[in-house]
Amino acid sequence: MSLTNDHIYSAIVIGAGFGGLGQGAQFVQEGLEDFLILERGNDVGGVWRENTYPGAACDTQALVYCYSYFLNLKVSRLFAGQEELQGYLRSMVEEFGLGNHIRFGQNITATEWDQDRCLWTVHTADGSQFMARSVVAAWGQLNEPNIPDIPGIESFEGEVFHSSTWRHDLDLTGKRVASIGSAATAVQYVPEVAKIASNLTVFQRSANYILPRDQYVFTAEETAAFLADPELYRTKRQAIHDFREAGFERTRRHSAASEEGVQQARQHLESQVADPGLRAKLTPDYDFGCKRILRSDDFYPALNRENVDLVTEQITEFTPRGIRTADGVEHEFDVIVYATGFKSHAFQGSMRVAGRDGLSLDERWGNAPEAYLGITVDNFPNLFMVYGPNTNLNHNSVVSMLEAQHRYIAQAVEYIAAGEKTVLEVDRSVLEEFNAHVQDELDKSAFSSECSSWYKNGDGRVINNWSGTVNEYRAHTQELQLEDYLQLAESAPGK
Repeated sequence: MSLTNDHIYSAIVIGAGFGGLGQGAQFVQEGLEDFLILERGNDVGGVWRENTYPGAACDTQALVYCYSYFLNLKVSRLFAGQEELQGYLRSMVEEFGLGNHIRFGQNITATEWDQDRCLWTVHTADGSQFMARSVVAAWGQLNEPNIPDIPGIESFEGEVFHSSTWRHDLDLTGKRVASIGSAATAVQYVPEVAKIASNLTVFQRSANYILPRDQYVFTAEETAAFLADPELYRTKRQAIHDFREAGFERTRRHSAASEEGVQQARQHLESQVADPGLRAKLTPDYDFGCKRILRSDDFYPALNRENVDLVTEQITEFTPRGIRTADGVEHEFDVIVYATGFKSHAFQGSMRVAGRDGLSLDERWGNAPEAYLGITVDNFPNLFMVYGPNTNLNHNSVVSMLEAQHRYIAQAVEYIAAGEKTVLEVDRSVLEEFNAHVQDELDKSAFSSECSSWYKNGDGRVINNWSGTVNEYRAHTQELQLEDYLQLAESAPGK
């Protein structure tokens, strides 16, 4: 049922995952209550609602994978699982009264800037329209499944699905299962599927650096101590943050810290895989940090099982019975699972975002998304992004980046709300200078090394990752600097 709402909100937030809910909580803390959160799903959680595959968990320590103002004091383990993280977000909704601000089932198709009225109109698939002075896009970087174009997929007679749409109705016990992919998602579900499948074949395009996870389960007494004395939690949280900040040096190409990371990963591999042939297949041939560094204690042991095979030959086609590889071998399966990640460069997915003079975000970006502070783009006034271009991390908790963005955006939204036609549009020269610096710094990092990764576009430009530490990013986003924005006639509050 379509709805045309005449109310003009101070802000509309797109998405109810970590980024969107955190922005809502920040608004509430700043006394900004006139906002709406539009979510296409039927529950909160974002990636932690969508990804329910066996073993789904965060590979960042839970004590830093939460907001500083809403600690996960009931944490059960060092690396929290999917259900616990979604539960944390549901608790956040309750704590900050966000339920009254969320509209579920809102599949947004377009967002358009009205230049005369200085506001955004948000359109949904059912014909509804919502208007706001500002839009905060919290659509994330990993929300559109990537399905590779492999010939013959329609001919396969078994079951096929992507890891982000796990078929819980399909019992894999005794089945012959293929995992296309061996990276961040696969290292979590492969050990679980290996326990029940008659045979599991993992197709690996390239090896990964994997560090020990060293999972730790908190005792009831330890959790009770966190609840009784949050400062105890904060002390441990700060220690983890500082340790991981120091780890940023490992992303520096050919640094001593990087070599230390290589040695740690190799020791982990050698301690868990005795077969020299298998070990060779699992040894990366690129710089440490060029791809996402993984953490697992049970992926390598799973590959040692008699019912698990690792195949590094290139997949050439699907057949009715399975998969054929470049060596001509046909591998037969009952079920094929894509662990092929997400379209990380399509930040806005299929949504059309039209700014000044109808310019679309796709047209502005081409294949190289960029934003000032990863937050705002020229020609798109009063539009702000959470977890935008060049704000992903390899070394620390991305939630700490989100929190810095939320505070900055709240300042901007509050400034815009002070005048009926107040506009904040970043000066393109400011954006270009900022991004030139980011790219110069990234050239020194392993992110720019020779490897294929989701961090880079087709031209090899790193468009997902931040070039420095969290502390450096916090300094950049501490205060809204009006001189970074165009001095437009309609920008004076109250006019």
